[in-house]
Amino acid sequence: MINGSLLRDAVISAAITITNRKREVDELNVYPVPDGDTGTNMSMTIGNSIAELRRLPDNTTAGEVASTAASAFLRGARGNSGVILSLIFRGFSKGLDGKTEASCEDFANALSLGVDAAYKAVMKPAEGTILTVVKAASVKAAEASNSTSDDVIFWEQVCDEAERVLALTTDMLPQLKKAGVVDAGGKGLAIIFRAMTDVFKGGAIAEPSEPSSDEASSDSFRTAVSEYDEEINFTYCTEFMLEKNENCPDVFMLRAYLETIGDCVVVVDDKKIIKVHVHTDNPGKALQKALEFGYFINDPKPKIENMRIQHENKVKDAKAAEAGFTPAEPTKQFGFVAVAAGHGLEAMFMDLGADVVVKGGQTMNPSTDDILRAILSTPASTVFVLPNNKNIIMAAEQAVKLTDRKVCVLQTRTIPQGIAAMLAFDDSAELSENRIAMTKAFEKVSTGLITFAARNSEFEGHQIKEGEILALDNGKLSFTEKDVNKAALKLVKKLTKGDVSYVTLIHGADVTEENAEQLRELVQSKLGDKIDVMLVNGGQPVYYYIISVE
Repeated sequence: MINGSLLRDAVISAAITITNRKREVDELNVYPVPDGDTGTNMSMTIGNSIAELRRLPDNTTAGEVASTAASAFLRGARGNSGVILSLIFRGFSKGLDGKTEASCEDFANALSLGVDAAYKAVMKPAEGTILTVVKAASVKAAEASNSTSDDVIFWEQVCDEAERVLALTTDMLPQLKKAGVVDAGGKGLAIIFRAMTDVFKGGAIAEPSEPSSDEASSDSFRTAVSEYDEEINFTYCTEFMLEKNENCPDVFMLRAYLETIGDCVVVVDDKKIIKVHVHTDNPGKALQKALEFGYFINDPKPKIENMRIQHENKVKDAKAAEAGFTPAEPTKQFGFVAVAAGHGLEAMFMDLGADVVVKGGQTMNPSTDDILRAILSTPASTVFVLPNNKNIIMAAEQAVKLTDRKVCVLQTRTIPQGIAAMLAFDDSAELSENRIAMTKAFEKVSTGLITFAARNSEFEGHQIKEGEILALDNGKLSFTEKDVNKAALKLVKKLTKGDVSYVTLIHGADVTEENAEQLRELVQSKLGDKIDVMLVNGGQPVYYYIISVE
């Protein structure tokens, strides 16, 4: 049987190990385009749990460790690989719920639950990925639990099977076979499981291979995006966290009471933890009522801030970052959260009506917690979220589960799709009507991207060298070039073979205004007067040009 302290140490060690080896996993990414690499995303996801796990005492239970880890994983999940990893450990949380110690059978059940959750979250599961590896590990776990009760033997068999099937992924997907590599997500998971097993066998917690920056905050409730309203209805901003009582009443009753003594009420029910924020003139009453639901935890300690003093001292944003996150009170029906990087793109989305722009994109996948903060910072009862990147959609969908607001995640995979969706919004229409109209609008948009090869690779028999110019046609690598503008012109021609009315060239931070204007003039002359060609300074990183064709 594995107790709580051993499981805690195993997860911490796994987090440190995958961080030490993240570059090894990153380099397995098949596509040479710059992206939010798998190893980095997985290490940031599991690394979000380290601070919280280290606070758990040695007499903690296996169930408490699994719950703490799963909650932190979910909030810190980045990219598809990170979200899938968080769902696997969500299975651990469910399977070990209430367990003081975990048996082989308990872990086998937990893995099975994690596999189910991961497969359900992926719209079109593909074999030869992390899903294949964890499914095989789960099947082996079920078999092993019937033949042994020895934890070390059990986990050795699970790890051996995960590594065996990982080696087979090379032949399961054509792109992996061409590159001669295994799946990156599967590799990351195998590293995590093996690192946990080493601790189960009596090994010490891994040491970081290099100095790291401060660990990710475990409190996903904090942000610095809010500022106090000009009109302050209640004096004290009150925040606290509770560990639930064994027979905790319905948390809705706490929220209902707080609504009677204040405003800006947010009560997040995260299984065993209740997070509370309220503006009130009677913080003592709020704290007293909270004791009916649980007991206060010491880290973070309850905070009571006088907002009138803060407002008078004109500290607004700076003080908001120190005092904690103040969710926006809904003042309208619809609001928007968009993900984008680059001063021009961020301004464009704001001009189109976005309430909050989360800075992120291809190489900077925001976490579930980042998106959650943005949702709570939007002063609307219904929030549309535009991920604008295929590797951010799953994190956005997980954020929906952490808020009591109505949220609609649109499946926008590119910046042009996000812009088209916002342009199609009708303030007088209902949610369902807007969802349909906005989806139809962004599905009509073709997107071209001009970027550079982040690593050496192979494409259709041709060797691609690091730094070479790449052209992507709706997410698929189309061709390579030596010159940025030549590549952009060639890609525009390819994208405009059908019925087209508009072409928008969004140039990035590494393209001068002069070069961008030269490309616009060249494209306009090639396409003629029947197609309007517009130029926008997006200021985005990574992509020299983002091309929108409608």
